[in-house]
Amino acid sequence: MAFQYLTNIPLEQAKKEYTDLLIKNGMREVSERISVQEACERTTARAVYAQICAPHYHASAMDGIAVRASSTFGATETTPVTLAPEQYVVVDTGEPVPENCDAVIMIEDVVKEADGSVRLHDAAAPWQHIRQIGEDICAGEMILPAYTTVSPSAIGALLAGGVMEIDVIRKPVVGIIPTGDEIIPPTSDPAPGDIIEFNSSIFSAMLRQWGAVPVTFPIVPDRLDEIRSAVSAALAECDIVLLNAGSSAGREDYSAQVIRELGGVLYHGIAMKPGKPAILGYQGPKAILGVPGYPVSGIIVIEQLLKPIIAYMNHQPARQEETVQAQLSRPVVSGLKYQEFVRVRMGYVDGRLIATPLNRGSGVVSSFMKADGILTIPQGLEGYEAGSEVTVRLLRPHEELKNTLVAIGSHDPLLDEVADLLHRKNTSYYMASAHTGSMGGILAVRRRETHVAGIHLLDEKDGTYNESFVRKYFPGGGVRLVECVGRTQGLMVAKGNPKGIAGMESLTASGIRYVNRQKGSGTRILMDYLCAKHGLDSSSIYGYEREEFTHTSVAAQIASGSADAGMGISPAAKMYDLTFIPIGTEQYDLLIPDSAWDAPLVQEMLEILRGEEFARKLEMLGGYTLKAPGRVRCRF
Repeated sequence: MAFQYLTNIPLEQAKKEYTDLLIKNGMREVSERISVQEACERTTARAVYAQICAPHYHASAMDGIAVRASSTFGATETTPVTLAPEQYVVVDTGEPVPENCDAVIMIEDVVKEADGSVRLHDAAAPWQHIRQIGEDICAGEMILPAYTTVSPSAIGALLAGGVMEIDVIRKPVVGIIPTGDEIIPPTSDPAPGDIIEFNSSIFSAMLRQWGAVPVTFPIVPDRLDEIRSAVSAALAECDIVLLNAGSSAGREDYSAQVIRELGGVLYHGIAMKPGKPAILGYQGPKAILGVPGYPVSGIIVIEQLLKPIIAYMNHQPARQEETVQAQLSRPVVSGLKYQEFVRVRMGYVDGRLIATPLNRGSGVVSSFMKADGILTIPQGLEGYEAGSEVTVRLLRPHEELKNTLVAIGSHDPLLDEVADLLHRKNTSYYMASAHTGSMGGILAVRRRETHVAGIHLLDEKDGTYNESFVRKYFPGGGVRLVECVGRTQGLMVAKGNPKGIAGMESLTASGIRYVNRQKGSGTRILMDYLCAKHGLDSSSIYGYEREEFTHTSVAAQIASGSADAGMGISPAAKMYDLTFIPIGTEQYDLLIPDSAWDAPLVQEMLEILRGEEFARKLEMLGGYTLKAPGRVRCRF
């Protein structure tokens, strides 16, 4: 079928018109009756009234004796009153007060006589220490108004008021239909070409958080009739249907056609990135949302378009999300046609909240896991310059950002181990890493945007590492170069080295595909230096301009078979079971500004570097040498 986007409607307009259409078609909340014990965090569908008083009898509030108050009048320290056994009744807390009594005296204020009588030195006031009928709740009194979230204490009040069942808003049931010939259920051993279907698991977790009941249907292949049948079946038992994948312009993207046949399409194509191919469909009051297959696109789409609908059906106002002002560490460029959502990592440096953009690919689901917030670039804006003050929607509590160690610079797996050890040692501490390369780290320190930067920069003149670069970029000093590790750089190749790559000269051979690190990274500088040293023209190396931002991503490309060789460190090769051809040893250091040196987070990190557990972790990773990690090599 010929396919084209129908619209490029602004996001806010699409959200409003979609919700308005569903309401016009009859979308509303539905109630159900459940036991009070199961009602925590549910929303009342109507006001709830007490059936009985609480307490429903006059109850003693103390351990002591129940008396007629008038029989104690006149009792003082000097003129005590004595009551005969028939003038009082012994009671415990919570027991009914006898009908002929109207006061309770604490047992501590009672003097017992040998003959069973009691002596009192204080007169009792009428109804003292008695919980009277209806003291807490009176029969017929409203306990909870309509559209109120039931709290744990409310459950107690309801039961005390004799309410056993209540009417609550029934959670919307959302059917999730994953589609695609290439997707398979989650497995630890997928075959080449298999795509693990995890979107439905992400969506299910999000829906539960929002107060919906997700129902995941079996994977449906890219067959028009099978997709139509699956959606039709889901509509019969669900309030909302998510049709995942097939919303774009591929030859087997049938979502728009199916939704149109079964109901209607309000809009196909939203001015948002990621998530443009979203389909806003319906069958009467039921939403049918066509969601792109890329996970980040899907997350953004259902958050922006489905979350408000679920809030409406649960009769809950959309919660105001917390936003903060932050300084952007790198420029972000956006197209004028879209409203774009950019994931960022954040932390406080020198009293300023710094936001560093993460990978913006629609398929990079890990960027959402790592993100601390979302930067929204409005439609019609080309983006933001580095250093701009921007508004960021928080994805985790603001307080956590104040205890986050910011690390911007060269990538190394050891940073993940440091982050893990830091949080294990103090669960209120976190570490946010952004892989910008060694030069990116130096510039981040110079702009006061990071607490620490990993660097490994080779001085081609004398073969030393890092010091000459620090002197060049910090002529006025104010930084410390801290020893971290020695590590072996080399060529990573497929296991067994099937292409027979012997060294640098082999990279120019026909059929050899190289994958490089990004410009500004220490590994890229080393590679450029080695090419010059061996008299190699980099343009003769196929794939030299193909860039990845981490050692592990280079290794992953080689392991996948899309490249034959790449420069990296030994732990990355070991992680992906690659053959490693050593080239040389380099010094990987940490650059720390004086302004951050005394910060508890930084000092905690240095203690970890000096510790035995860190050494054991690196031994397990392999490819590192340790001399004096955490020692200040130079102060500038």
